[in-house]
Amino acid sequence: MGLAVQAAAAEAGLTLAAKVGSQGDLAAALDAGDVVIDFSSPHATTKLVEHAVAKKKALVIGTTGHVGQKKQHLLPLAAQVPTVWAGNFSVGVNLLFALTARAAATLDEQYDAELVEMHHRHKKDAPSGTAARLLELILEARGLDGDALKHGRVGLTGERSRSEIGVHALRGGDIVGEHTVIFAGPGERLELTHKASDRMIFARGALRAALWVVTRKPGVYDMQDVLGLK
Repeated sequence: MGLAVQAAAAEAGLTLAAKVGSQGDLAAALDAGDVVIDFSSPHATTKLVEHAVAKKKALVIGTTGHVGQKKQHLLPLAAQVPTVWAGNFSVGVNLLFALTARAAATLDEQYDAELVEMHHRHKKDAPSGTAARLLELILEARGLDGDALKHGRVGLTGERSRSEIGVHALRGGDIVGEHTVIFAGPGERLELTHKASDRMIFARGALRAALWVVTRKPGVYDMQDVLGLK
């Protein structure tokens, strides 16, 4: 994503103050700019947030794959500076979030919810950060917890319960990202799908978030805030 962000910045006429990899001087890079855009790895997030808070720099975090309570632990720290933390910076995906929340709240338990996501063969985490957020929205709308999630099915699983939500992560080829939320009811089925064909959509969205968050008060925001969908 680093190259995509660089290209998107040049496209928009913005100045990229610095870029830093895993072995770079993070502190010096932070001094050079006003906002940090992070697409790295989960183990790097803690150090980045700590440095950004110390230097009072705004953050845009797009890294996914944080396991257990790690993200929950980092959120109060990130809230000390203006931060946009999102699993997906695509404008279309964030509209999908809003539509999914609306559909899940409108369609009752007679409409079985399933989610299918597919990404390139090199993706390391599953389900994707985008899929995880879609699942959170469905769980919230239906008053369910994580125990309702069924990751794939195999063997004699028995009849599907009304409360479960199926999750299916597919990997292969060079697919940028596809997400489909299915609400299958009696006599009809609603499918909400987003397909990404160019990684630049995420970079452009991240830059949009960076321009927005740099003028905000400290706190953790998401792309729904950036796009005015809340």
